[in-house]
Amino acid sequence: MASRCPPDDFKIYYVLTECTDYSDTSSVKESSMSQQHSQGVTGLRNLGNTCYMNAILQCLCSITPLVEYFLSGKYITALQKDSGEAATAFAYLMTDMWLGDSDCVSPEVFRSAIGKIYPAFLKRTQQDAQEFLIYVLNELHEALKKFHRKKTQEKGLTTKCYRKVASSESSIITRLFEGQLNYDIVCLKCENCAYKNEVFTVLSLPIPSECECSLQECLGCFFQQDTLTWNNQIHCAFCESKQDAAVRASIAKAPKTVIFHLKRFDCQGRVKRKLRTDIHYPLNNLDLSPYIYPLFRKHPKYSLCGVVNHFGDLDGGHYTAFCKNTVSQTWYSFDDTRVCEIPDSAVQTAAAYLLFYSCQPFSIPTPKCKY
Repeated sequence: MASRCPPDDFKIYYVLTECTDYSDTSSVKESSMSQQHSQGVTGLRNLGNTCYMNAILQCLCSITPLVEYFLSGKYITALQKDSGEAATAFAYLMTDMWLGDSDCVSPEVFRSAIGKIYPAFLKRTQQDAQEFLIYVLNELHEALKKFHRKKTQEKGLTTKCYRKVASSESSIITRLFEGQLNYDIVCLKCENCAYKNEVFTVLSLPIPSECECSLQECLGCFFQQDTLTWNNQIHCAFCESKQDAAVRASIAKAPKTVIFHLKRFDCQGRVKRKLRTDIHYPLNNLDLSPYIYPLFRKHPKYSLCGVVNHFGDLDGGHYTAFCKNTVSQTWYSFDDTRVCEIPDSAVQTAAAYLLFYSCQPFSIPTPKCKY
């Protein structure tokens, strides 16, 4: 029988089934002071309702190209004047999590730095992990961005088709996480085709079933053709009036690391609820080629490297993370300070909220300077 753990963020007792009750208990190795500390396998102290932050930080810590960028000191030369406190705090935290000798560290300095920019994260209240992730990626980008001469147009398949370049700014964040969606918009009256581009770092996927579905079904629902009518009509330049239109999205630029947000929190009028759909997602060989524009299918298959789980409901809950360690090539469960190794079969969970996929295998980060 699973033992009870200390009170969580909402002072409720959770039974951590992800660390216990496996049929093969020999595959679960709990982290303790008596065991040798592994690189990148470090718990994070809960500072008061900060499980959402800890889960996100653990997943970012598992993306070793990002970690190596900070461990190597490359970020220092890219720092923007007067906007580098959060990025520097992030670098120190990644160093502690990868090179420190403690089984658990505190993210207090990073939380304080990010809280100066976004005060909501200083409050001792639960926050949404996906929103926190977007704020962190945005702040790191702003602190590390470099400006480039912007290209205005890129020729497409026909003389009528032009696609805008995503951004004139680049950073380690855009290089790893930024993708671009292309929307083909066809007027249903005159059949004129227009194009719209949109940059993304997180793709929010609808859940088409309340019981069970696959990640591919969620992707299929997101990328299916939609018809805009009534109040959603578009203004057609050829018809010179609002018309019904067919819209289909495709990926014009696939990021090296793609993050999926599973839209479990549903609002229908005044009623809010959490969808507890069991979504099946692959650990390897996720094929995105059906959704990528044919000219840009460079990285069609992806492997899972991190999962953020949400337990509970809209009014109260708890976040944990599953991350694949580059050094050992094994999966770990991170629940604030509690860390344990888990089998591949345990990574599939109905509590999954955010999925991190990479199109290339990660190497072990190599630090090049000491702090």
